[in-house]
Amino acid sequence: MRLGGIVLSLLLAPGLALAGDFFTLEGHGGPIKGIAVSPSGDRILTASFDNSLGYWRDQAPSWLEAHEAAANTVRFVVDTVAVSAGDDFAVLLWDLQTGTATRLGAHKGKVISLRVSPDGKTIATASWDGTVGIWPLDGGKPRFIPVASNVNDIAFLDGGAGLMTAAADGKIREWDVKTGAQKRLFLSNGFGVNTLVAHEKAGWLAFGAVDGVTRIVDIESAETIKDVTLDRRPILAMAASRDMRYLAIGDGEGYIMVLDTAEWAIHADFRATHRGPIWALEFAADGENIHAGGLDDAMFSWPLNGTRDAPRMVSQDRPFLNGSQNATNGERQFQRKCSICHTLTETSARRAGPTLMNVFGRPAGTVPDYFYSQTLTTSDIIWGPATIDALFDLGPDVYIKGTKMPVQRITSPQDRADLIDYLRRFSETKEN
Repeated sequence: MRLGGIVLSLLLAPGLALAGDFFTLEGHGGPIKGIAVSPSGDRILTASFDNSLGYWRDQAPSWLEAHEAAANTVRFVVDTVAVSAGDDFAVLLWDLQTGTATRLGAHKGKVISLRVSPDGKTIATASWDGTVGIWPLDGGKPRFIPVASNVNDIAFLDGGAGLMTAAADGKIREWDVKTGAQKRLFLSNGFGVNTLVAHEKAGWLAFGAVDGVTRIVDIESAETIKDVTLDRRPILAMAASRDMRYLAIGDGEGYIMVLDTAEWAIHADFRATHRGPIWALEFAADGENIHAGGLDDAMFSWPLNGTRDAPRMVSQDRPFLNGSQNATNGERQFQRKCSICHTLTETSARRAGPTLMNVFGRPAGTVPDYFYSQTLTTSDIIWGPATIDALFDLGPDVYIKGTKMPVQRITSPQDRADLIDYLRRFSETKEN
């Protein structure tokens, strides 16, 4: 397990931060995709594009390493047990006291969201393989409910006996968890639905969609209670405070809107990023702060009553967003295609991929400070001009079967040659 540095504004750890303070959790090597707060409220888990989970308590954060691709979602089961899932299709159960993971199983596509049932005995996962996974924590065999469309989010109903799904086909469906049968087509939005929050006791369901539609509807009739759609799209994140007083909504344009659910009035509405989306939201246990993740490598937490002049995420340009105007073509290719996952320094710096310094002549899967998948550790590839060219010509999914590397190609031979020349400047080892 790798340990990394932590920088908290105000020098406060989350368990020690005073209610209403702004703070950040820094140390990840990639954007934050998921956030969870423990039942006790004094611990935070973050899931990141760097393939890892950050476990934050007191002043001793640790990095939980087992995912082979981006970690998208994480939830506490109890204070010492958590579950996570991501782009590697895997669902992992974590013993937070030892930092070890047990693989519950896997989907056939990336997992976008997960929920723990109200009784804490079952995990439900939403996957782009078009299914919902039902994972008993008593060791029972997992079941998969076919939804016929990529599933983006889920919400338990009826104490865990029922389930709502939000899908890319724009439909919200209700399911019987025990039988896997569809109980009803609850609502058709047209555009894909990305987020769900349900409050059965109060009788409402909130959803957010690709086209920016954001509505609160009656959980029985699906009739609109309040339409809070603004000219922002898509809706990517949604979270409710534990007392259900507040509902937070994050979008692709970097705004966070917080609604007071008593009257569905806007409590706060602010731009949380200089650029880029809001990918993750979660409230502090006391409801005083809203935590968020986006393109920044840090989690930001703002007091609900102090958002007007709040610091924003992504205060500096990220190389993978635009790069330098004075860069050579090879450097631009690296910035746009490689820099979000890789460094050119002696360490991998907690990125989603290993450092590319001294990559020429290096056998695949051998950088000491990086956690590789078995696909790479057992590979016979030696990196050099020919193999790097083939990787980007064919694409990682073709050239390295079974890899969880992001699927991307550089189709221009000249662009590939320029990238290789640029990488050569950072390599002192013998070329293949």
